[in-house]
Amino acid sequence: MSESKPVDAGAAGTIDIGGDLTVNRLGFGAMRITGPGIWGPPADRDEAKAVLRRAIELGVNFIDTADSYGPHVSEELIGEALVPYPDDLVIATKGGLERTGPGQWPSNGRPEHLIEVCEGSLRRLKLEQIPLYQFHRPDPAVPLEDSIGALVTLKEQGKIRHIGLSNVTEDQLRHAQRLTPIASIQNRYNVNDRGSESLVDLCEQEGLVFLPWAPIQDLDDDRTTQELAQRYDATPRQIVLAWLLARSPAILPIPGTGSVAHLEDNLAAAAIKLTPAEVASLTGHGG
Repeated sequence: MSESKPVDAGAAGTIDIGGDLTVNRLGFGAMRITGPGIWGPPADRDEAKAVLRRAIELGVNFIDTADSYGPHVSEELIGEALVPYPDDLVIATKGGLERTGPGQWPSNGRPEHLIEVCEGSLRRLKLEQIPLYQFHRPDPAVPLEDSIGALVTLKEQGKIRHIGLSNVTEDQLRHAQRLTPIASIQNRYNVNDRGSESLVDLCEQEGLVFLPWAPIQDLDDDRTTQELAQRYDATPRQIVLAWLLARSPAILPIPGTGSVAHLEDNLAAAAIKLTPAEVASLTGHGG
């Protein structure tokens, strides 16, 4: 990328969440400001907070986190680094997973657990209301209506504004939608993992936001991505983020990092405008 181009998340355009929250279409995923295995504190707490502050400086006004990142560490750092929050900042967090060790993520969709962890997220984030609260993963041991019912209760109490889902199928989405409006879906999606392709299209058709997790995977052997990176004097990571932005107006990429330099590289992708043919070349060869 040319160094003369300003790095600004606003170059990606905007997207509406739930019909009343407008954010720039390149956000920040705050999972990797924790320790190895998304467990414990980061090696350099000051650097982690510097990443968060730099993201805001560069136009990021959507941050995605979860109580299970650390656990608790990511939310605590956000509260420490960014309060008082900018008026336009939207923080999304998630509940429904427990942490029993590094890299371990057992489900817990029991209503009492979801209510407890949401209360904890409010305290750590120093918020009176969470703008977007996402059910992290359906729990096979708990009926979906029980888990969603807990979120509906929290919404009625004013503790969350909008409800989102993560790691769901279309059937699970439809089940949840019969109980309450759903604002977002957060599923794994990248050039080489397109299992949620139909959900991306559904989100576009129905006005939901699609948040791809693990958006940047296995790029070293991806010839199309490498060729486009050379063409644009960019990195493969930037090309993939530019592809996500172009793939659907419903997609809100949330690349994460624990490094200020990597953050700036990621956000520079907002200035890359792939042609329809280039988008199709990436879309067509994935899956």
